Amino acid sequence: MMTAHCPAGRCLPAAAFALMSALAAATPAFAQQGGIPLPAAQKSAGQIVVGIETTYPPMAFKDPKTNERAGFNVELVNAIAKELGISVKWEEMSFEQLMTSLTTGRIDMIGTAISDLPSRREKLTFVDYLATGAQPFALAAKAGELKSNADLCGKTVGAPRTTSYMPVTVAWSEKNCKGAGKPAITVNGTAGATATRLELKQGRLDAAVLGPEYVAYLMADEPNTYAFVGEPLNKTLFGLAFDKKNAELRDAVAKATAAVMKNGAYQQALKKFGLERQRISEPTIDAGQ
Repeated sequence: MMTAHCPAGRCLPAAAFALMSALAAATPAFAQQGGIPLPAAQKSAGQIVVGIETTYPPMAFKDPKTNERAGFNVELVNAIAKELGISVKWEEMSFEQLMTSLTTGRIDMIGTAISDLPSRREKLTFVDYLATGAQPFALAAKAGELKSNADLCGKTVGAPRTTSYMPVTVAWSEKNCKGAGKPAITVNGTAGATATRLELKQGRLDAAVLGPEYVAYLMADEPNTYAFVGEPLNKTLFGLAFDKKNAELRDAVAKATAAVMKNGAYQQALKKFGLERQRISEPTIDAGQ
């Protein structure tokens, strides 16, 4: 057996070497990442506390087969945390609780799909990661008739009356249909996304307007049933939200998000959940309209 030559005082005892090797092997993979400066609170805790609402597929939902948390946002946040070298502590709550939980310090970040709107930036600040908007769609059987947004003029289009999709559709019709001398869209308010889907399938609507991410989910859930009609009627951005006073954490997450967009994890998650149409090339700060 060969014995390595060690200068005096330079070699570790065998037992110490074995202990260090065992500790290195036991260290979680996320702890070996890092490199992006973090606020003292998250660095000390070794984790980020993320609030999430899990009833909006494909962004965040419970897998019906396993009841485990799943979705694009779940995978994105986990990838960001890996880049930061910390773990994620999830706090599930209703959408209405998210902003209060953030501003009172119960959570560090909102990880659910929330639009970066100017009205929200009085208290919050955002790292934008995905395009969204009011997306028209129709039954696949009408794909030949309804190809572009302009084809919606003179048609009956449904949108949930409690969302921004209904007024956005009305405003788009006023400008692009009536303003161009074409018949206006007849906009029917529905009781929600499920009701919109049902009325479309019943033939009570020619088309409907929902978030493009939810339309992508419907298309995956019922293949060959739905088709996009043109582009979103308006464009805004989903953002990871932070208390406005916590710009240091926001900036760290922005750097980690940029890394995730470069290393392929972002593109992989987009493809997995059918969201390639909504990709952006790099994260932005407070850029939603």
